Amino acid sequence: MTVRLAALLAATAALPAGAQTLTVFDYSGFEDAAFHADYVEKHGSGPDFAFFGDEEEAFQKLSSGFRAPGVTHICAGSVTKFVESGLVEPWDTSRIDAYGDLNTDLTGTDVAGGGEVYFIPTDYGSTATAYNADDVPEEDVATLEVFKDPKYQGRVALPDNVDDAYALAYLATGTTDWTNATDEQFEAASDWLREVHPNLRTYWTDPAELSQLLASGEVQVAWAWNETLPTMADEGFPIGFEREAAEGSSLWLCGYVNMKESDSDEDLAYDYVNAMLAPSSAVPLMEAGYGSSNAAAMSEQITEEQRVAGGLGEIDAPVLAQLPMDGQLRQKQSETFERIKAGF
Repeated sequence: MTVRLAALLAATAALPAGAQTLTVFDYSGFEDAAFHADYVEKHGSGPDFAFFGDEEEAFQKLSSGFRAPGVTHICAGSVTKFVESGLVEPWDTSRIDAYGDLNTDLTGTDVAGGGEVYFIPTDYGSTATAYNADDVPEEDVATLEVFKDPKYQGRVALPDNVDDAYALAYLATGTTDWTNATDEQFEAASDWLREVHPNLRTYWTDPAELSQLLASGEVQVAWAWNETLPTMADEGFPIGFEREAAEGSSLWLCGYVNMKESDSDEDLAYDYVNAMLAPSSAVPLMEAGYGSSNAAAMSEQITEEQRVAGGLGEIDAPVLAQLPMDGQLRQKQSETFERIKAGF
């Protein structure tokens, strides 16, 4: 632990909880003080955190009147739903210090360009085929059809996450842009997931669970987030991470929305997002398996070798970017995914 981080953590512990006037609604793990060190340094303490398991749970709780959060951490596929719900309000981009440094290759015009901006991207990663390199030949993972291969029946896992599951299914059925997916493409992806379902050992819910499944040998092939690669490599596990399957791999993008009805301090909401995008956050995020959407900070502080080791290097294969999609399409995907998991 660095001296600076130790000091920040000590400062956080020293202040009473009542001093907090910002609540961040987030996935567990993002409370890491190193990710928002500038906020802690400025205010002497980090914000309060409330956690959710997935974005549908977050949406339902917020829709039911949960007013504590000032900001909520969601991924791009959920943006349209949150905006259409009226739960969020636009950001004042003039108050986002690194707004001009955001990686436009990641954001796209539908996320951070033109008109009102409801979503500030902060972190990104890849989703691809993780596998036991000692037991699974490279040629088997050269195609996403490995998830249907009877050779691996009962030793395959998918994430219990509708966006990641459909990203895989769209890629496997030839769709690399889900922002304009047709009914036929949606049905093809859904049918593919139904075919995969009987081959699965489980739907994993968090990276720690997936790491345990891979380490025990219960699972040999999984659709996984890139953070699994450095985590398991550090543990000495023979992890493979195939991002260049013939059909491609996926890139996810997450960030923060500004809650319209909130008990939190609006100024602190901006301070927090600025801290997440600050250059000081780029290395801690990368060490945890996340790229920073601050392109300038990534370019200055993260080498290509570090990107490759973290599963974020340059690739020569199709990429499905998990950008915002039509709200009705995402609702259909969510409902269908729940039926598929139940065996229908």
